[in-house]
Amino acid sequence: MFHETDELIPLVDASILQDLEQELNGSELAVRFAQDYAALWELRYTRLAAAVQSQDRAAALDAIISLKITSKMIGGLRLARLAETLETVIRQGDFGRGQELMERVADHGDRTVEELQVSYIHPEERLGKEPDAPPGC
Repeated sequence: MFHETDELIPLVDASILQDLEQELNGSELAVRFAQDYAALWELRYTRLAAAVQSQDRAAALDAIISLKITSKMIGGLRLARLAETLETVIRQGDFGRGQELMERVADHGDRTVEELQVSYIHPEERLGKEPDAPPGC
């Protein structure tokens, strides 16, 4: 289960993103993957929330597993851990508890995307620098 000590787990683990860059032979594809993850967050959350609300076990598990795996891939360890807890709860058929956890999922998801944006996708904004101009400008 997700415990208060799980708050100590980082929102985004930069070392996982570095590993992803190495696996993909550079940062371009890894950044694109992170951008896609961030862009799809609202859709993923909406799909998951609807499945939990309607107590659709198969759809909820599909959405949870997708969230868990992609969150781990971008280093979103806290959200991935929460998704594991939610998966356990749904497998047990406890949709009431699942609905209670959805507020935390929303919060951790929003914070994970924000951290990705600031620390990885657009780090120049955090540093107060102008982004590099695209080639040919």
